[in-house]
Amino acid sequence: MKKFVLLGAVAATGMLSPLSYAVNGVLTSIPIDQPVSIDGKADSIWAKASPVIVKLNELPYKPDNGYEGMEETEVEMRSVYDDENVYFLLRWDDPTHSLERFPWVKQKDGSWKRSLNKDHTKHENTYYEDKLSLFWNISSKGFKKKGCDKSCHMPEDDGLLEGVKDTSAGRHYTSNAGETVDMWHWKAARTNPNNQMDDQYVDHARSESAEWGRHSDDKSGGGYYYNLEEGRDTPVWMNKQASVENTYWVRESDKVPFTDAGFKPGDIIGGHVTGPIEGARADISATGIWHKDGYWTLELKRKLVTKHDNSNTQDVQFGDLSKPYYFGVAVFDNSQINHIQHTKSYKMVFKQ
Repeated sequence: MKKFVLLGAVAATGMLSPLSYAVNGVLTSIPIDQPVSIDGKADSIWAKASPVIVKLNELPYKPDNGYEGMEETEVEMRSVYDDENVYFLLRWDDPTHSLERFPWVKQKDGSWKRSLNKDHTKHENTYYEDKLSLFWNISSKGFKKKGCDKSCHMPEDDGLLEGVKDTSAGRHYTSNAGETVDMWHWKAARTNPNNQMDDQYVDHARSESAEWGRHSDDKSGGGYYYNLEEGRDTPVWMNKQASVENTYWVRESDKVPFTDAGFKPGDIIGGHVTGPIEGARADISATGIWHKDGYWTLELKRKLVTKHDNSNTQDVQFGDLSKPYYFGVAVFDNSQINHIQHTKSYKMVFKQ
């Protein structure tokens, strides 16, 4: 892992030594008296916080049609907080800037084709965006010891999971009714264009729910959806103003009905439409930047305590700054569900 750009920028001033890492792998959130600009940049405010290094080197499965993504990386993570919010800065190596998500491509014969290369679990590992997820324990017994593994369940050799035939590469759900885990899910092509991180959670649901225990927090509007329609072999929407920035998505605020005029073979229209999420699902502000020498930086902001109808079961509440909070991290390298993960959990504490 290359040294975090922040270290080189401030080490010469004596503000932070490159060896100033977290003690015993504990992430310590440092109090600050000024807000953090959530722009994905490692501003000098972050020199106050020592990083914890999370090594990721496990994959849940190997796709049957090949996997060209990373099999290991390290996430460098820092945190600061003020009277109202907690902030995070994450950085991880990723040599490829992946923003595709089933994009439409104009063919030589004039037709349009969605780019797909799904594996045996019916998931994508080629034409897909980079992602990062954080799991925070709310009330799952055993999470402190096992971390994300506590809620991850794999089908048996006979393909059955909880007695149900399941072709997935694993499902998330908690072991007991009433237990929940907060899931923060950053998506480079769906939420990052709107400077957000998808606020989701895991509960005890099984096969009666389409996504088993995985759910999104309540929303009042906005979000993302596929740019397709059943029985139609072209995009439904396109951007009114084409731009390099919006190549792989259609912005809700700029969408117009698709027309085929003026496109040439190889041209791309985004595979989804995206707009700002509204409601409890929009609790987390986030901006990620991919750097040309091969790494992401991601800044996050969330209120210490959220106040929605279901906040106590859907969100980790950082209301008691004297107690530890346990979390896990995973990185997705242009993969739909395949991800690089770690075992056990990490601990975060707030410095008083």
